[in-house]
Amino acid sequence: MRTILLNDPTLYAVLTAQPGRVEFSFCRVLVLMALRVSIVIPARNDAAALARTLCHLDNMARLGESEIIVAAAGDREATVRAVAGRVRLLWPVGSTRAALMNAGAAAARGDVLFFLHADSFPPPRALTLIEGVLRDPRVVGGAFEHLFDEPSVSLRLITYINRARYRLTRNYYGDQGIFVRASVFRDLGGYKALRLLEDLDFTQRLKHRGKSVLIREPLRTSGRRFLARGPWPTFCFIVWLLALHTLGLDTQRYAERWRGPADGTPGMPWPGDIRL
Repeated sequence: MRTILLNDPTLYAVLTAQPGRVEFSFCRVLVLMALRVSIVIPARNDAAALARTLCHLDNMARLGESEIIVAAAGDREATVRAVAGRVRLLWPVGSTRAALMNAGAAAARGDVLFFLHADSFPPPRALTLIEGVLRDPRVVGGAFEHLFDEPSVSLRLITYINRARYRLTRNYYGDQGIFVRASVFRDLGGYKALRLLEDLDFTQRLKHRGKSVLIREPLRTSGRRFLARGPWPTFCFIVWLLALHTLGLDTQRYAERWRGPADGTPGMPWPGDIRL
Protein backbone atom coordinates (compact mmCIF):
# COMPACT_ATOMS: atom_id res chain seq x y z
CA MET A 1 0.00 0.00 0.00
CA ARG A 2 1.41 3.41 -1.00
CA THR A 3 1.13 6.49 1.17
CA ILE A 4 0.58 9.96 -0.33
CA LEU A 5 1.52 12.88 1.91
CA LEU A 6 -0.32 16.11 1.24
CA ASN A 7 0.21 19.43 2.99
CA ASP A 8 -2.37 21.35 0.95
CA PRO A 9 -5.99 20.73 2.07
CA THR A 10 -7.25 22.28 -1.16
CA LEU A 11 -5.39 19.64 -3.16
CA TYR A 12 -6.78 16.97 -0.87
CA ALA A 13 -10.31 18.22 -1.52
CA VAL A 14 -9.73 18.12 -5.28
CA LEU A 15 -8.41 14.59 -5.14
CA THR A 16 -11.19 13.26 -2.97
CA ALA A 17 -13.79 14.99 -5.10
CA GLN A 18 -12.47 13.20 -8.18
CA PRO A 19 -11.77 9.62 -7.09
CA GLY A 20 -11.13 8.53 -10.66
CA ARG A 21 -7.76 10.27 -10.53
CA VAL A 22 -6.45 8.32 -7.53
CA GLU A 23 -6.58 4.58 -6.91
CA PHE A 24 -7.80 4.68 -3.32
CA SER A 25 -7.84 0.90 -3.10
CA PHE A 26 -4.05 0.90 -3.40
CA CYS A 27 -2.98 3.94 -1.43
CA ARG A 28 -3.59 5.95 1.70
CA VAL A 29 -3.84 9.74 1.87
CA LEU A 30 -2.46 11.45 4.94
CA VAL A 31 -2.94 15.16 5.46
CA LEU A 32 0.00 16.74 7.25
CA MET A 33 -0.67 20.33 8.22
CA ALA A 34 2.12 22.25 9.90
CA LEU A 35 0.07 25.37 10.44
CA ARG A 36 1.38 28.69 11.62
CA VAL A 37 -1.21 30.76 13.48
CA SER A 38 -1.25 34.56 13.42
CA ILE A 39 -3.01 36.00 16.47
CA VAL A 40 -4.56 39.36 15.58
CA ILE A 41 -5.65 41.62 18.43
CA PRO A 42 -7.56 44.85 17.74
CA ALA A 43 -7.17 47.42 20.51
CA ARG A 44 -8.68 50.90 20.75
CA ASN A 45 -7.81 52.90 23.87
CA ASP A 46 -7.56 49.61 25.75
CA ALA A 47 -3.97 49.40 27.00
CA ALA A 48 -4.72 47.97 30.46
CA ALA A 49 -6.80 45.09 29.11
CA LEU A 50 -4.30 44.49 26.31
CA ALA A 51 -1.42 44.19 28.79
CA ARG A 52 -3.32 41.53 30.78
CA THR A 53 -4.12 39.57 27.62
CA LEU A 54 -0.51 39.65 26.39
CA CYS A 55 0.70 38.40 29.77
CA HIS A 56 -1.85 35.59 29.55
CA LEU A 57 -0.63 34.65 26.08
CA ASP A 58 2.92 34.30 27.39
CA ASN A 59 1.80 31.06 29.05
CA MET A 60 0.01 29.60 26.05
CA ALA A 61 1.40 26.37 24.62
CA ARG A 62 3.20 26.52 21.24
CA LEU A 63 3.16 30.31 21.16
CA GLY A 64 6.70 30.34 19.77
CA GLU A 65 5.44 28.76 16.56
CA SER A 66 3.04 31.64 15.97
CA GLU A 67 3.01 35.43 15.74
CA ILE A 68 1.03 38.09 17.56
CA ILE A 69 -0.06 41.29 15.84
CA VAL A 70 -1.73 44.16 17.70
CA ALA A 71 -3.61 46.57 15.44
CA ALA A 72 -4.20 49.63 17.56
CA ALA A 73 -5.97 52.97 17.58
CA GLY A 74 -6.24 55.72 20.15
CA ASP A 75 -3.84 56.18 23.07
CA ARG A 76 -0.39 55.55 21.57
CA GLU A 77 1.72 56.08 24.67
CA ALA A 78 -0.23 53.67 26.89
CA THR A 79 -0.52 51.07 24.13
CA VAL A 80 3.21 51.13 23.42
CA ARG A 81 3.87 50.59 27.15
CA ALA A 82 1.44 47.67 27.23
CA VAL A 83 3.02 46.00 24.23
CA ALA A 84 6.55 46.63 25.53
CA GLY A 85 8.12 45.42 22.29
CA ARG A 86 6.83 41.87 22.76
CA VAL A 87 4.69 41.72 19.62
CA ARG A 88 4.21 43.49 16.28
CA LEU A 89 2.33 46.75 16.75
CA LEU A 90 0.48 48.41 13.87
CA TRP A 91 -1.24 51.78 13.72
CA PRO A 92 -3.59 51.47 10.72
CA VAL A 93 -6.01 54.04 9.40
CA GLY A 94 -9.41 53.68 11.01
CA SER A 95 -10.51 52.79 14.53
CA THR A 96 -13.38 50.36 14.03
CA ARG A 97 -12.74 46.78 15.06
CA ALA A 98 -13.29 45.65 11.46
CA ALA A 99 -10.68 48.09 10.13
CA LEU A 100 -8.14 47.08 12.78
CA MET A 101 -8.63 43.35 12.25
CA ASN A 102 -8.39 43.67 8.47
CA ALA A 103 -5.16 45.63 8.83
CA GLY A 104 -3.73 43.02 11.17
CA ALA A 105 -4.75 40.21 8.83
CA ALA A 106 -3.13 41.97 5.86
CA ALA A 107 0.20 42.04 7.73
CA ALA A 108 -0.08 38.46 8.99
CA ARG A 109 2.16 35.71 7.65
CA GLY A 110 0.35 32.73 9.15
CA ASP A 111 -1.73 30.00 7.54
CA VAL A 112 -4.46 30.63 10.09
CA LEU A 113 -5.82 33.89 11.49
CA PHE A 114 -6.96 33.86 15.12
CA PHE A 115 -8.82 37.06 16.03
CA LEU A 116 -8.69 37.77 19.74
CA HIS A 117 -10.28 40.68 21.58
CA ALA A 118 -7.99 42.73 23.81
CA ASP A 119 -9.89 41.61 26.91
CA SER A 120 -10.14 37.88 26.13
CA PHE A 121 -8.16 34.91 27.41
CA PRO A 122 -7.91 31.78 25.24
CA PRO A 123 -7.39 28.36 26.82
CA PRO A 124 -3.75 27.28 27.23
CA ARG A 125 -4.10 24.69 24.44
CA ALA A 126 -5.87 27.05 22.05
CA LEU A 127 -3.31 26.80 19.24
CA THR A 128 -3.15 23.01 19.46
CA LEU A 129 -6.94 22.81 19.44
CA ILE A 130 -7.17 25.05 16.37
CA GLU A 131 -4.62 23.00 14.49
CA GLY A 132 -6.44 19.83 15.50
CA VAL A 133 -9.80 20.83 14.01
CA LEU A 134 -8.14 22.23 10.87
CA ARG A 135 -6.62 18.84 10.11
CA ASP A 136 -10.01 18.18 8.57
CA PRO A 137 -9.73 19.85 5.13
CA ARG A 138 -13.47 20.50 5.12
CA VAL A 139 -13.11 22.89 8.09
CA VAL A 140 -12.61 26.54 7.14
CA GLY A 141 -12.71 28.05 10.60
CA GLY A 142 -14.73 28.39 13.76
CA ALA A 143 -14.65 29.73 17.31
CA PHE A 144 -14.42 28.73 20.95
CA GLU A 145 -17.04 28.22 23.62
CA HIS A 146 -17.93 31.51 25.29
CA LEU A 147 -17.48 32.18 29.00
CA PHE A 148 -17.49 35.47 30.89
CA ASP A 149 -14.47 35.86 33.14
CA GLU A 150 -16.31 37.43 36.06
CA PRO A 151 -18.20 35.23 38.60
CA SER A 152 -21.58 36.91 38.15
CA VAL A 153 -24.83 34.95 38.26
CA SER A 154 -26.41 37.21 35.64
CA LEU A 155 -23.42 36.87 33.33
CA ARG A 156 -23.46 33.09 33.73
CA LEU A 157 -27.16 32.97 32.77
CA ILE A 158 -26.48 35.19 29.75
CA THR A 159 -23.63 32.85 28.79
CA TYR A 160 -25.98 29.85 28.77
CA ILE A 161 -28.53 31.72 26.64
CA ASN A 162 -25.81 32.79 24.25
CA ARG A 163 -24.46 29.25 23.98
CA ALA A 164 -27.88 27.96 22.98
CA ARG A 165 -28.05 30.60 20.25
CA TYR A 166 -24.68 29.99 18.61
CA ARG A 167 -24.82 26.20 18.95
CA LEU A 168 -28.07 26.28 17.03
CA THR A 169 -27.11 28.85 14.38
CA ARG A 170 -23.29 28.46 14.15
CA ASN A 171 -23.13 32.25 14.08
CA TYR A 172 -20.26 33.28 16.35
CA TYR A 173 -19.22 36.54 18.03
CA GLY A 174 -15.75 38.03 18.13
CA ASP A 175 -15.41 37.47 21.88
CA GLN A 176 -15.39 33.73 21.17
CA GLY A 177 -12.05 33.97 19.38
CA ILE A 178 -12.89 33.52 15.70
CA PHE A 179 -10.27 31.61 13.70
CA VAL A 180 -10.16 31.05 9.94
CA ARG A 181 -7.80 29.79 7.28
CA ALA A 182 -5.98 32.84 5.92
CA SER A 183 -6.73 31.89 2.32
CA VAL A 184 -10.45 31.64 3.08
CA PHE A 185 -10.42 34.97 4.92
CA ARG A 186 -8.92 36.68 1.89
CA ASP A 187 -11.29 34.96 -0.53
CA LEU A 188 -14.22 36.25 1.56
CA GLY A 189 -12.84 39.78 1.43
CA GLY A 190 -12.17 39.91 5.17
CA TYR A 191 -14.46 41.80 7.50
CA LYS A 192 -16.90 44.18 5.90
CA ALA A 193 -16.49 47.87 6.70
CA LEU A 194 -19.11 47.78 9.45
CA ARG A 195 -18.99 49.64 12.74
CA LEU A 196 -21.10 47.02 14.46
CA LEU A 197 -21.79 43.26 14.13
CA GLU A 198 -18.86 42.76 11.76
CA ASP A 199 -18.15 39.48 13.54
CA LEU A 200 -21.66 38.13 13.06
CA ASP A 201 -21.67 39.12 9.40
CA PHE A 202 -18.33 37.37 8.85
CA THR A 203 -19.22 34.10 10.56
CA GLN A 204 -22.51 33.96 8.66
CA ARG A 205 -20.56 34.18 5.41
CA LEU A 206 -17.90 31.78 6.68
CA LYS A 207 -20.27 28.89 7.34
CA HIS A 208 -21.44 29.03 3.72
CA ARG A 209 -17.85 28.58 2.57
CA GLY A 210 -17.23 25.30 4.39
CA LYS A 211 -17.51 23.60 7.76
CA SER A 212 -17.41 26.05 10.67
CA VAL A 213 -16.73 24.33 13.99
CA LEU A 214 -17.15 25.12 17.66
CA ILE A 215 -14.30 24.17 19.99
CA ARG A 216 -16.02 23.32 23.27
CA GLU A 217 -13.14 24.47 25.49
CA PRO A 218 -14.10 27.93 26.83
CA LEU A 219 -12.40 31.16 25.89
CA ARG A 220 -12.84 33.56 28.80
CA THR A 221 -13.75 37.14 27.98
CA SER A 222 -14.41 40.17 30.12
CA GLY A 223 -17.99 41.05 30.94
CA ARG A 224 -17.02 44.61 31.85
CA ARG A 225 -19.41 46.15 29.31
CA PHE A 226 -22.32 44.21 30.78
CA LEU A 227 -21.35 45.00 34.37
CA ALA A 228 -20.84 48.70 33.70
CA ARG A 229 -24.10 49.11 31.80
CA GLY A 230 -26.19 46.51 33.59
CA PRO A 231 -26.18 42.85 32.49
CA TRP A 232 -29.82 42.61 31.45
CA PRO A 233 -30.23 46.03 29.78
CA THR A 234 -27.08 45.28 27.79
CA PHE A 235 -28.35 41.82 26.89
CA CYS A 236 -31.71 43.24 25.76
CA PHE A 237 -29.88 45.79 23.64
CA ILE A 238 -27.97 42.96 21.92
CA VAL A 239 -31.19 41.04 21.32
CA TRP A 240 -32.65 44.20 19.76
CA LEU A 241 -29.64 44.53 17.46
CA LEU A 242 -29.85 40.86 16.45
CA ALA A 243 -33.54 41.28 15.64
CA LEU A 244 -32.78 44.28 13.42
CA HIS A 245 -29.94 42.38 11.72
CA THR A 246 -32.12 39.34 11.09
CA LEU A 247 -34.82 41.52 9.54
CA GLY A 248 -32.26 43.25 7.32
CA LEU A 249 -32.77 46.61 9.02
CA ASP A 250 -30.14 49.21 9.87
CA THR A 251 -28.00 48.41 12.92
CA GLN A 252 -25.08 50.71 12.15
CA ARG A 253 -26.77 53.78 13.59
CA TYR A 254 -26.41 52.14 17.01
CA ALA A 255 -22.65 51.64 16.64
CA GLU A 256 -21.59 54.65 18.72
CA ARG A 257 -24.03 53.69 21.44
CA TRP A 258 -22.48 50.22 21.63
CA ARG A 259 -18.82 51.20 21.20
CA GLY A 260 -18.91 54.32 23.32
CA PRO A 261 -17.02 57.53 22.55
CA ALA A 262 -14.01 57.20 20.25
CA ASP A 263 -11.65 58.54 22.91
CA GLY A 264 -13.02 56.34 25.68
CA THR A 265 -12.12 52.91 27.01
CA PRO A 266 -14.35 50.09 25.72
CA GLY A 267 -17.03 49.03 28.16
CA MET A 268 -17.65 52.42 29.72
CA PRO A 269 -21.15 53.05 31.13
CA TRP A 270 -23.67 54.59 28.80
CA PRO A 271 -23.84 58.38 29.04
CA GLY A 272 -26.71 59.66 31.12
CA ASP A 273 -28.56 60.98 28.07
CA ILE A 274 -28.73 57.58 26.34
CA ARG A 275 -31.87 55.50 26.74
CA LEU A 276 -32.52 52.07 25.29
